[in-house]
Amino acid sequence: MPRLSVGDTAPDFTLTNQDEKSVTLSEFKGQRVVVYFYPAAMTPGCTTEACDFRDSLSALSAAGLVVLGISPDKPEKLKKFAEKESLNFDLLSDPDKSMMEAWGAFGEKKNYGKVVQGVIRSTLVIDADGAVELAQYNVKATGHVARVRKALGIDAA
Repeated sequence: MPRLSVGDTAPDFTLTNQDEKSVTLSEFKGQRVVVYFYPAAMTPGCTTEACDFRDSLSALSAAGLVVLGISPDKPEKLKKFAEKESLNFDLLSDPDKSMMEAWGAFGEKKNYGKVVQGVIRSTLVIDADGAVELAQYNVKATGHVARVRKALGIDAA
């Protein structure tokens, strides 16, 4: 699957969040949006990453950024994840992985030395006009949010 690059127009989507409400990317036009893709709610790496976004949300919000997390999990599981970890941003469900494919966040990856098809942990920042401002693929969960903040020029909290 082709990956998005800086300057590309971000594919629009409407996905269901943890509260069974529809969230559409184009509704955020005029705002910057962090869209991050993760393999599965309530797994160690994904929990670390989600909690790092939670803990950085005030600094990201102060910089004018909205955070959206996307996984193939169903809304019910996302709701449990959000409640268990006190997550304060929308988690979106992409069960058929069509948005992950459109964004280059699903495809071949190495898992314990084997090539498999799966969710590629990725983070993209979309600017106020809907274009990709930052694109990071195959990221490590630990320390990732700090690296995103540094790339965006947001001082650590």
